Amino acid sequence: MKKNEKIYIAGHEGLLGSALMRTLKTAGYTNFVFATKAELDLRNQQMVENFFAAKKPDYVFLAAATVGGIKANNELPAQFLYDNLMIQTNVIHAAHNNKVKKILFIGSSCIYPRTCPQPMQPHHLLTGELEKTNEAYAIAKIAGIKMVQSYRKQYGDNFISCMPTNLYGPGDTFDAEKSHVIPALMLKIHHAHFENAKTVHLWGTGNALREFLYVDDCARALLFLMENFNGFDPINIGSGEEISICDLAQMIKKVVGYRGTIVFDQQLEGTPRKLLDCAPINNLGWNAHTSIHVGLKRTYEWYIGRLKNCGTKRIDDLRVI
Repeated sequence: MKKNEKIYIAGHEGLLGSALMRTLKTAGYTNFVFATKAELDLRNQQMVENFFAAKKPDYVFLAAATVGGIKANNELPAQFLYDNLMIQTNVIHAAHNNKVKKILFIGSSCIYPRTCPQPMQPHHLLTGELEKTNEAYAIAKIAGIKMVQSYRKQYGDNFISCMPTNLYGPGDTFDAEKSHVIPALMLKIHHAHFENAKTVHLWGTGNALREFLYVDDCARALLFLMENFNGFDPINIGSGEEISICDLAQMIKKVVGYRGTIVFDQQLEGTPRKLLDCAPINNLGWNAHTSIHVGLKRTYEWYIGRLKNCGTKRIDDLRVI
């Protein structure tokens, strides 16, 4: 991409979109087109077509999605399936109609089969049953990847896709009903800490293994792929390291300063293990930089700063917002 070419980040206000914006600006890119959720409903085909026709972006990062943690995915499957199918269909088709030079569709590691061989590789897609708790979201993301491939095959469009692992960092959603695993754990442990609770109860057994990637590392990967990758198949983005949910909770406990006991209560746990094979992107020249220790500290500091900016007067008044 040339520094002055027009870039549209669908979902620029979200966790990944905002990090991508920071990364692009730091790299010297200057020409962006924006639309807030209030201004542009990406589920509305006509609105999306009108936006693309008026703004004529050269490059598109499709980071917009309806997302959530295991609880939201399990309870809102229709919303997750409908919203994500509509968002990606409208944006990808409008990009084709308006001759966008390149689009990067951002999938998710949850699209791999529940009992997938480890580390997971793109050829494992559609080789087994999906994890039931996030099946609807996964099906939508798989459809997005297949749509990108189909437009590339039929029309020759330079459309590519990637599959990041679990993301976290500043800008994440801290909501008891919608959060992904790291902010969800951080919320519960933070709340227990400032309530002086002797125990905090967490879902699952703590044995599930997960790979996490700091969001600014992922944003660097997206820019790297837009500039260096043109493959037909999707490419994984991850840290290459995994950690049990139990060990992750203990790390967050230390970051927060909580001195009580963590108890796992055997509820929903999700896929047993999810580790991505990131050799392809590593071989191209990209690698993750931020350790889980550093990333968790930065994320919690951001959250505390957000609470204080909302008018909290004392540290022991900090609550979930």
